[in-house]
Order: sequence, then structure tokens, then C-alpha cells
Amino acid sequence: MTKRISFTKHLNRLLPRFRENMSNAESTEDVKKFFLYAVKELLEDILEKEIDIIKDDIVLAPEKPPFYKISSQLISELKEVWKESDLPHLIEKLAESATGRYKHLEKHPEKTESKIRM
Repeated sequence: MTKRISFTKHLNRLLPRFRENMSNAESTEDVKKFFLYAVKELLEDILEKEIDIIKDDIVLAPEKPPFYKISSQLISELKEVWKESDLPHLIEKLAESATGRYKHLEKHPEKTESKIRM
């Protein structure tokens, strides 16, 4: 049995800001952007270095679980951390939360439009 590394404490550090960003998101594009920022922050906290993530390296995919798509290039950069930890699950948790907000905003476009007119 292999030992799995847990990065839950890293996720817990960024969750308050992530939740605040999600509640302040005014459009589905904001939700996608805040999801990307949260994943980038999580990875940088875990790896203890800045990383370059281009727009298509990690994308919110609200259509079906795991609710995100990650590029093979980014997975190869993460190497063993990806395979031997709970990182995929943690990103899925962020994606699930973001998907809920995304679907809510998608169903209520008038909220976005009213904020734009203000």
C-alpha cells in the first residue's frame, strides 16, 4: 500500500478567499477566472514556487464530473505530486463549488445584467 500525501491544509488556507470570490462573482466568466486563480494559488502553495499556468492548462468544465480539465503538460510538470497525493480530489472540490456558482449565474443572467447597468 502506497502512502498518499495530503494537501488539505493548503486548501483550507485558501478556501475563505475562494468562497468570497465565488460569492462576489458577477458572471460565469468571473467564476472561471476565480477558479483558475484558486488552483494556481493552491499549486504555488504546495510547490512553494511560482508557476506559469496558461489559460487552457486548467479549465472549469461544469458539464460533468470532475468539473475541470487539466492539460497533460501541467500534469507532467506536477509529476509525482499529482499521482501520490489528494491534489486531484482537492481541485475537484474547488471545481464542484465553482460549478455550483457557475450554474446559478447561468440560470439567472438578469443578475449579471443588472450589475453591469449600475
